[in-house]
Amino acid sequence: MDILTILLLSLGGFFAAFIDSTVGGGGLISVPALLSLGLPVNFALGTNKLAASMGSFMSVVSFWRAGKINKKTAGGLFPFSFFGSALGAFAVYMLPEQLMKYIIVILLSVIAIYTFIRKDFGAKSAVKKTGFFALTVSIIMAWFLGFYDGFFGPGTGSFLIFGFLFLGYDFVSAAGNAKVLNFASGIGALISFAISHSILWSYGLIMGAAMIAGAYVGSQYAIKKGVSYIRPLFLIITSLLILKQIISIIY
Repeated sequence: MDILTILLLSLGGFFAAFIDSTVGGGGLISVPALLSLGLPVNFALGTNKLAASMGSFMSVVSFWRAGKINKKTAGGLFPFSFFGSALGAFAVYMLPEQLMKYIIVILLSVIAIYTFIRKDFGAKSAVKKTGFFALTVSIIMAWFLGFYDGFFGPGTGSFLIFGFLFLGYDFVSAAGNAKVLNFASGIGALISFAISHSILWSYGLIMGAAMIAGAYVGSQYAIKKGVSYIRPLFLIITSLLILKQIISIIY
């Protein structure tokens, strides 16, 4: 492994985790970086999942220490996201990839438009005591998005944040709780990739170390700046994800 490879893994990992630590979408940077090094798609995805899981863990620690995670809610939903992701990684060939791209463009567009129109969306926390309906919706969200993360992946962070916003969390707390479920789904998918021998461990660990640093800096910055930083970043990354999916559909 030459110095340029290490440099690309480190820089790509750091900046990917800086963004991913709050609103997701880090794969827009890290996956292309791995593909540019000549890794086959399955190895790029598996290696990225290893590195991203390391970064996600640091984000969870940062938000946890800052008191931005509802421990009872996130902890209770953790296993649903974990097992959903593991199952999704094994069921990757169930639906045509092209169909998934159309669905994701539509859903992400709805999320971006709704968030843009609702200026007060996620500005303040309005979480009420979790009733049966909210609990049911939370469990379905955790399992389904965990499955989706293992099965396809793009936009998982945006969907999770939007889900917590809809449950009444402010942007910072929504980002913190979303990272817990993102970490759970990442570990579930990681196990599946490891079983299928689709991880280049040396690349993944180097990028993962950089992602730990990027996630720490990114999450601390987000906690300090709050909604004024996370909301516009959320809209930007969601828009980029939409653009990426549209380009992949066309080409």
